[in-house]
Amino acid sequence: MDDGHLPAFTTSAASYPSPGEVHRWTDKYFDRTKQVVGRFGDCKVTYAVFMRRPVVSAPRLALEWLTSVAAERGVKIDVDLRYPEGKWVGAGEPMFYLTGSFYHLADTETLLLQKLGPACVAAYNAAMMCTDLPKVAFLAMDARHCAGAEMADIMAYAASVGSERARRKVGALGFIGNATDATAHYFGHKEGFGTMPHALIGYAGSTVRAAEMFHETHPEQNLTVLVDYFGQEITDSLAVCARFPQLAAAGRLSVRIDTPGSRFLEALDPAQSYAVLERHVPGAIRGYRTPSELAHLVGPGVSAAAIWRLREALDEAGYPNARIVASSGFSPAKCHMMAEAEAPIDVIGTGSFLPENWNETYATADVIEYDGVERVKLGREFLFRR
Repeated sequence: MDDGHLPAFTTSAASYPSPGEVHRWTDKYFDRTKQVVGRFGDCKVTYAVFMRRPVVSAPRLALEWLTSVAAERGVKIDVDLRYPEGKWVGAGEPMFYLTGSFYHLADTETLLLQKLGPACVAAYNAAMMCTDLPKVAFLAMDARHCAGAEMADIMAYAASVGSERARRKVGALGFIGNATDATAHYFGHKEGFGTMPHALIGYAGSTVRAAEMFHETHPEQNLTVLVDYFGQEITDSLAVCARFPQLAAAGRLSVRIDTPGSRFLEALDPAQSYAVLERHVPGAIRGYRTPSELAHLVGPGVSAAAIWRLREALDEAGYPNARIVASSGFSPAKCHMMAEAEAPIDVIGTGSFLPENWNETYATADVIEYDGVERVKLGREFLFRR
């Protein structure tokens, strides 16, 4: 099978379900179509596979899975990959064509599309986020938002594809890692990244004590400390820096804000938030903004103003090398506003590259040729090969 020279990885998404289980997981009408074709005679068909919205091509896992099915069945399937991995694909443009036995392709459609559509939309989102913030490193923290291990595998793969596109296009830092060991290989690592959840702060009883406990347990690790648990983001950030001044000076200490949208960062309110941006990026709030855009700039939670205020406090206290990690709802729209506000973020932890509108992830496959004769349902003639 010609896969367009896609890199090969052994992954759960590319191996599940096994070829023998396809009939149990595919739409029933594909199973019954296969039975009809088996009775009345096979033919050679070509499928056009496309999406109804612009995406970034992320076909590797889908095509690896199809390769495994074809090998198990002892058949040959030809792939004409029109948009290699990482390329931008317009709405309605065939991403690739599949040619082979109708009998053996008919029942694979459901599972092939499941592995393709969400990956392409997530890759698109990841690429947009990294392109808007090229100097920010991203961590893929999507696993907890995924519906099972297979989706987590697909989403981590998608983040790596979108990230690589942004690196090529604008020299972005992109996604430098992720949160789980199982999918770390997509980012060139053996292990996932991460230090502490809020629960460790609660367990320790104080932010500084949690930092001490973590550092004592993992002294070789760079230290990233959540500082929003007690609503004292600035106070606790400075206390952690004072406790670990050498790590802060060496750039090995990061403070992470994950302030909930139900409150403002310590010592901020709407008026103070506007004032912070006026001091640093007055142009960011000059134009008309939608309510959601304004919220990203000066609203509660992890706003651009909150990040600027934390940076101010760290610098004023003599910790210019202490790094800021931001998380909480960093979608493509929020990243775009952070870029507008030139927010001084070092790292963003996000799972919000996952598709927000799931109906946009629906990939489609139509048979466009039967034994070399072009034929497709009326209105889909644009799928014919050019």
